Amino acid sequence: MRYKAIILFSLFVAYMPFCAKAETKQPDTYAYTRGVEAYNEQKYDDALDWFNRELSEHPDNGYAYVYISYLRYTNQDYGMALSAIDNSLKYIPKKDKEWRSLSFASRAEIYAATGDTIKALDDLARAIQTDPSNSKFYEGRGQIHYEQKNYALSDADYRKMIELDQGDVMGYMGIGRNANAEQRWDDALSQFDYVIKLAPDYSSGYSFRADTNIGRKKWNEATNDIIKALDIDRDNKAFYLMQTLPEKAADIMKTKLKIQTTKQPTNAYWPYCLAIISSSLNDIDESISYYEKANSLDANSIFLVNISKCYVTKKDYPRALDYADRALAINQEDFDIINLKADILTRLGRYEESIVERDKYVAYYPEYPMAYLFRANDLLDSRRYKEAIEDFNTVVVLAPSVEEYPYLLMRRGDAYRLSGNTEKAKKDYEMLLKVEKDSVLSASSWTPFAYSGLGNTAKAIETMQYILDNDTTDRSGTLYNAACIYARLGKKQEAVLYLNQAIAEGYNNFIHFEIDYDLDCLRDMPEYKEIMEKGIPTPVGDGAERGNNTTEYKTETFEIPFTKEGGVTKVKCSINGLPLHFVFDTGASDVTMSMVEANFMLKNDYIKPTDIVGSARYMDANGYITEGTLVNLRTVNFGGHELENVRASVVRNQKAPLLLGQSVLGRLGKIEIDNPGMKLVITHKSTR
Repeated sequence: MRYKAIILFSLFVAYMPFCAKAETKQPDTYAYTRGVEAYNEQKYDDALDWFNRELSEHPDNGYAYVYISYLRYTNQDYGMALSAIDNSLKYIPKKDKEWRSLSFASRAEIYAATGDTIKALDDLARAIQTDPSNSKFYEGRGQIHYEQKNYALSDADYRKMIELDQGDVMGYMGIGRNANAEQRWDDALSQFDYVIKLAPDYSSGYSFRADTNIGRKKWNEATNDIIKALDIDRDNKAFYLMQTLPEKAADIMKTKLKIQTTKQPTNAYWPYCLAIISSSLNDIDESISYYEKANSLDANSIFLVNISKCYVTKKDYPRALDYADRALAINQEDFDIINLKADILTRLGRYEESIVERDKYVAYYPEYPMAYLFRANDLLDSRRYKEAIEDFNTVVVLAPSVEEYPYLLMRRGDAYRLSGNTEKAKKDYEMLLKVEKDSVLSASSWTPFAYSGLGNTAKAIETMQYILDNDTTDRSGTLYNAACIYARLGKKQEAVLYLNQAIAEGYNNFIHFEIDYDLDCLRDMPEYKEIMEKGIPTPVGDGAERGNNTTEYKTETFEIPFTKEGGVTKVKCSINGLPLHFVFDTGASDVTMSMVEANFMLKNDYIKPTDIVGSARYMDANGYITEGTLVNLRTVNFGGHELENVRASVVRNQKAPLLLGQSVLGRLGKIEIDNPGMKLVITHKSTR
């Protein structure tokens, strides 16, 4: 069974530790004791087995039902969770107020998760009545009142929390959040100011106060708070606020992020934030440069993926593909990266390669309708109609409602039409017209395609003209669609006219022109051949890659000799000038070193105290580096190739080798192992 993280405000999780540690007489039966042990060790499958075994022997153990309910809840098996918690209330003694209140609160959480807030509030009231001293119950009820916009009732619960404990930060946070929701900025500010006095290292105090200052249009104060929250623990709310600032405030934010990069020059997080905010301001080139900077400090597939996406935006598909491949070298089983690579291959017109990647994506997400839709599109454009129809049909089975996928109806209709099944094509086109009947015609409408597929020339032209006359969002794409409609109707001259207009407006996906079946009837026209001769850019990259740009690339290759000892591949290197050996391991994610190596380097000045980085774990009281410490290696040289600022983590094992992981390899490019030649061959692309 696969236990999932529930991204909610969870009463259940908050209460379980409180009651599990309470001084209450617990059953001491063997299976129950083993279940609790497994639960505490986070071996949840084992815990569930033990608790079920306990109930087969002692069906009146209400405590076992509580644990089972929690385990079922975390797996989103709400029905089974509810049944278990109901049974817990049958069997837990009434004198045990702590566990009974837990059961009521837990059942409230299950009701809340299933949308029954009336029952949730009723059970929270019972939990409070059973144990009125537990502030968590008021916090849970205050949350539900907040979500229902009953701010006065929510405030009352948060004030009760403060009454029970004047240092309860969450009470003040709740009141402040409610004030933000009602745009009572001054009241909110006073609450968050006090939170920060009580808990100066609590990031949410700053991120919520940033929200308040954004409401007050106090941009300097807001950006200061965002920086502080990010610096404490990369606060999610602060990260979101950073991306949604108005342009004026975003410029201030950028300046302060640059200051952070100066203050913490080896911390990849700050250039990453700069890349994010540059992207939000549509400065793609600047965003790429900051992602590159972040990756140079700490190679990470996230940075490489985002660089790839930036190049997709720039329509530099060969470069995008290069970075997607580099991301996959670090994280080979990230299927979202695999799907990104497939998208790029599609844009390059390399459908057979794309379909191979789509197959992997479908195998990993076999119940995700979009996985089949992605592959169906590539199969259709590859003229593999039967397979495409199969995938389209799978989408229809998996999708909650085919009306959510009008594009699917158009594409499946085309697949049927092109494969000669005109009756089924007609049904899809007619269904599409019903789906879009009441919608406003827009650039995203497929109505003209349905009419053209049905042979209704007048309606196809009429609806296409309406879209052309009213579209203000994607003029070049709409003109291209018009070219497709006229081509489908056999009106070749009009199709070429609209194709030229689309190109004049910036639509330059010439690879798509070549594979688009709608344009097949134009292929022999001199006018179409002239368009293609003028439009297709010079091949770039390896010669086989053809994109929508003229960027040229330089391919650099260097070789690093290695030795084999006991089946281990070793590479000579030097770290901050100290000669060492790396163990080369493509499966390792990070550079690691033993505590012995790290402390030797520290004592002999190869590592300086300023090279020890991290948020909490540095040196111990005796001046030694401990397990889990992050160390910045200023220079790493191997094979004559030097990298700066490489992060390494220290492990406890004194015999652990110096391990060369993907955090370095991802900064280099494509790596091949030449076993006969006893060398690593590294290929890196760069712009000329």
